[in-house]
Amino acid sequence: MRTDQQPIRISLFAPNGRMGKAIATAAEQDPSFLISQDHGDVIIDFSAPAALAASLDRAVTAGVPILVGTTGFDDLADKRIADAAKEIAVLRAPNTSLGVALLSDLVERAARVLGTDWDIEIVEAHHRHKADAPSGTALALGEAARRGRQSGDFERARDGTGLKRQEGAIGFAAVRGGTVAGDHDVLFLGSDERLVLSHRAENRAIFARGALAAARFLHGKPAGLYTMRDVIEAA
Repeated sequence: MRTDQQPIRISLFAPNGRMGKAIATAAEQDPSFLISQDHGDVIIDFSAPAALAASLDRAVTAGVPILVGTTGFDDLADKRIADAAKEIAVLRAPNTSLGVALLSDLVERAARVLGTDWDIEIVEAHHRHKADAPSGTALALGEAARRGRQSGDFERARDGTGLKRQEGAIGFAAVRGGTVAGDHDVLFLGSDERLVLSHRAENRAIFARGALAAARFLHGKPAGLYTMRDVIEAA
């Protein structure tokens, strides 16, 4: 609970979606938060790429921070997020799990230490309804690996015969089916040995709890673009 005993008011941009309902449930169990659709201190958007302009406009107009948890954006969306971050605090999180935030940090460090002598492959699995692939989380993990190495093109799909792995590339594979909440494996493949860093999401509630942690971090923050790494470093 905050020292002034006033809960942080959360406005859900997509309250009837899977994540909107999960966040509402998590907020009901935490007296530090209150769902307030009309007068939020922080806006949380887990909607769809097409709705991004509307959610950012709402946040900028109200002058309140926004957590963007949607994935599958194009370059125009990236620009919109960057522009909004000049006026308000924006936290972009392809995955709000605190465990995944730590995984990203570990991936960056492993890539830095192991270098280009080790191949990197990222395998992710999600439920049958997920519309984008690779997942935003997988791509974020790839970016973490690339930061560690300071190099590496993405190989996002492979199909056919006579294929040859590009030296230094970071590869991706996506699995879709069932009700999988989200599995991510980052494989570092060296000569005669492998290092596998993994995360398993067993319930959507972990993302809801992480979203509330991000909202707590965002409350009162100055304009700027933030990530879940900022959240865990501030903990």
